[in-house]
Amino acid sequence: MLRLVRGALVIVLLTMIAPLISSAAHAGGGGGGVVCSNPANPVCDPWVKTPGGPGQSGSNGGSGGSGGSGGGTSDVQCTYTPADLSATSVAALGGQPSGEGGWYFKRCYGPDGRAIAFEGPMWISGLPPTVSPEILARQARSRLRLPTVVVALNPAGDQIVQLPTWLALDPESWRTQSATASVPGLSVTATARPVSASWSMGDGGSVSCQGPGSVWTPAADPRAPSPDCGYTYRASSAASPGGRHTVTVMVMWEVTWAGAGQSGSVPGLTTTGAVQVRVEESQAVVTR
Repeated sequence: MLRLVRGALVIVLLTMIAPLISSAAHAGGGGGGVVCSNPANPVCDPWVKTPGGPGQSGSNGGSGGSGGSGGGTSDVQCTYTPADLSATSVAALGGQPSGEGGWYFKRCYGPDGRAIAFEGPMWISGLPPTVSPEILARQARSRLRLPTVVVALNPAGDQIVQLPTWLALDPESWRTQSATASVPGLSVTATARPVSASWSMGDGGSVSCQGPGSVWTPAADPRAPSPDCGYTYRASSAASPGGRHTVTVMVMWEVTWAGAGQSGSVPGLTTTGAVQVRVEESQAVVTR
């Protein structure tokens, strides 16, 4: 169904494509663009302004966590966006083909929503294929901007051997996030929900919690363990580099999508945070 017309010289093609991509990204015209501007979530943000898609069924990506089926391409989804070419650019591609059709850019995305291939301009005879909700779901997933993980160890400051340490995350680190990808007539929203936190305490110990944890308050008994997420150090951190442990936490996010009367899931996401903590032996105080 697809007939690709390519230019004779690669240099001519690349020279022609570069300004098209640049102008589309800055002027908001047809062809879309890619934004990779969030260091906290380094996933490119592909955007599409008109319908497009390869028409293959593929897979909805599952719920994440598995290694796939062994290198097949069924999970790859592609979109086609119109290319607004000048007469000079069309001539460089061999001229305008006869019959109905149009010039398009092709972008393909892996199961995680990342762009993995870009081609074009290419000529497509007839009408372009329509985009599927699964394709938009992966694009919406790639647009999710998850919050920075802010760690709180309680009580604040140095921790004491044999006294419970309460583990908690700032509330902003544990909020459901959403993002939407659209083409005319179709919109899909991806929603990321935090589901668990895995803590590595720096002394070889670890804790898995199903929530953000609770913040210790001065009114609480310092000997009382956290009701939902805590740890007790058994030795000081004197032997660790700088006399401190590095406590790290990884937050797991479940990602689901909904749109066009359909719903499903895509591979999950993770965010991480870390903090340095000194653990000291308690000192007896003698009063006279």
